Amino acid sequence: MKRAVLTVPMLAMLLYCLLPLVWLFFSATKTNAGLFDSFGLWFADDFALVDNVRQVFAYQDGVYGRWFLNTVLYAVAGAGGATVIAALGGYALAKYDFPGSRVLFAVVLGAITVPTTALAVPTFLLFTRLGLVNTPWAVLIPALASPFGLYLMRVYAADAVPTSMMEAARLDGAGELRIFLSISLRLLRPGLVTVLLFTLVATWNNYFLPLIVLSDPAWYPLTVGLNQWNSQAGSAAGGQAVYNLVLTGSLVAIVPLVVSFLLLQRYWQSGLSAGAVK
Repeated sequence: MKRAVLTVPMLAMLLYCLLPLVWLFFSATKTNAGLFDSFGLWFADDFALVDNVRQVFAYQDGVYGRWFLNTVLYAVAGAGGATVIAALGGYALAKYDFPGSRVLFAVVLGAITVPTTALAVPTFLLFTRLGLVNTPWAVLIPALASPFGLYLMRVYAADAVPTSMMEAARLDGAGELRIFLSISLRLLRPGLVTVLLFTLVATWNNYFLPLIVLSDPAWYPLTVGLNQWNSQAGSAAGGQAVYNLVLTGSLVAIVPLVVSFLLLQRYWQSGLSAGAVK
């Protein structure tokens, strides 16, 4: 009975999460006519997934490929940089006592409570003065700031890196940089992967800030570019509506995130089991 009480809500949550993905997959296999003439959660008479993918990368002179590469650039550089900064800052706040550390950590906690959308307009005005609007830097620089990632690394480093191990390394003559690179980073790996995935997903799905700071379609990420296609989906574009391209492009856009999670989840598993047996 207890198992059923716990299992039924979990199955309902699983269905709630998977149903949109299932609908998106089936929709990406249909033509525009099939989207409206068939059941949403099953295939149409004409299986057009391969043709839809080909059209996505050929439409408007292949601009989707450019948007895809832009998104990869923003996500990899932004998430990687944010993870490095969070690791350094969180480790310093957790393992070193210096003047202002408590105040700095309080500022980080306060920054977590500020919605990112509330900072979009001030960021735009600042980058306008700096001449960075309509450049990749307008998307990359804000992506490097991850208050939640810094907070997460601070909390994780406080318990994951034993102070006694650091003191033993100092007695052996190791410097602080060597301790961090040779010892602490290995222990922080599950936390680093967690921050990396959080920031990767946030940057990959970032929409509002690129919409404001970018006006050249050549620098659009997938989120803004697909929304541009969606806005014209109701009109004729070259004699053909583009609903199928929007859906297929959305399906292709989530594949890298799924692959990234599958490749990195083993580090989570290793982190959960570390220290379970002494």
